[in-house]
Amino acid sequence: MTGRRPLSLLLAVSCAALITACGGGPSDETGPAAPPPRGFPVTVENCGMTTTYERPPRRAVTMNQHVTEVLLALGLEKSMAGTAFLDDAVLPEYEAAYKGIKVVADEYPSYETLLSAEPDFVYGGFTSAFDEKEGRSRERLADAGIDTRLDIEACPSGPVTMETLDREIRDVAEVFGVPERGEEQLERLHGILDAVAEKLDGVEPVKVFVYDSGDKTAFTAGGAGIGNEMIELAGGVNLFADVDKSFADVSFEQVAERAPEVVVIYDYGDQSVEDKKRFLLASPALRNVPAIKDERFAVLPLSSAVLGVRAPAGVESLARQIHPDRFR
Repeated sequence: MTGRRPLSLLLAVSCAALITACGGGPSDETGPAAPPPRGFPVTVENCGMTTTYERPPRRAVTMNQHVTEVLLALGLEKSMAGTAFLDDAVLPEYEAAYKGIKVVADEYPSYETLLSAEPDFVYGGFTSAFDEKEGRSRERLADAGIDTRLDIEACPSGPVTMETLDREIRDVAEVFGVPERGEEQLERLHGILDAVAEKLDGVEPVKVFVYDSGDKTAFTAGGAGIGNEMIELAGGVNLFADVDKSFADVSFEQVAERAPEVVVIYDYGDQSVEDKKRFLLASPALRNVPAIKDERFAVLPLSSAVLGVRAPAGVESLARQIHPDRFR
C-alpha cells in the first residue's frame, strides 16, 4: 500500500501550491511533484501491512497512551494533528508538548470524528484502536487515503522483549524521518536498563504473579508480552510465563499452586490498587500464598507495562519494589 493523502487534505495541498497566498512552508515539503526528502521513500512492514511513505507524516493521530508518548519522545508533536485515549497523565517531560495537541476523543473516536482531524497517519497501541466493528479498520482507513501503524506488541512474531521496543522506536523514527532521534532515545532507555542490571547483579529471583483484574478468574500477564521480560529484568520470575499470550485468565487455584512471593498489581481504570489488594487478601483460595500472607505487593501503572518508552523506567520501579535492599 502506497502512502496516500486523504481527500480531506486536498485543500491543504492546493494551499501549499500557493505558498505566498497561504503562508505555507517550503514547496519541497508539500508539492506533489517535488523530490522526496532525504531518506525517502521508506517502506515498512507492520502487522501484515506494507506501506511506502514518500515523505514523513505531518498530520498524525495517536490512539493509546504508549504510542502517543513514543511520538512525543521523538519530538514529533508538530507532526501530530490529534490524540486519543490516555490511561494516565502523560509523563511530565512531555506535558508541555502534549498540551498543544488536540484531544479528538477521551477514549477511541468514531470513524467520523477521526476523519475530522484530517489525519494522514493513524498510530494505534492496541488492536482495539482499529476495531472493524467500530468502523476504524486499517483497511477502511487505507481506502480513505490514510496510512496506519499498530504497535508491534499487538502482533508479535515471538516473545516481546526490549529488542522489540528497539524495533518499534526505530521503525517509527524512520517513518517520520528522524532516525537520529530514535537512536538518542534508545541510548537513554538502555542506560536505565543497564543501571538496573548493575544493581541486581547476582540477585536471587523471586516468584511473581501479576494481578491485572478479575474476581472469578485472575487476568494476568503471560509470557508473550513485554511485561514478562520486565519482570525478569526486575529480578523476578513470572509464574505464568508458560502461557503463550500477553494476557490471559487463570484460576485462583492455579495461582495458589504456584505460590508467588510477590504480587504485582497493574494500576489503571476504576478499580483502585487498594481495592485490588483488599480483594486478594480476602480470597479464600489465596490465604496460604506467601505473597498474601506477607502482604508483599508491588504496583505498576498499566501504561508502563506495555511496549512504549515507559517500559525501562517500569523495570526500575519494579526492581526497587521487589529488591529494595539493592537500591538503598
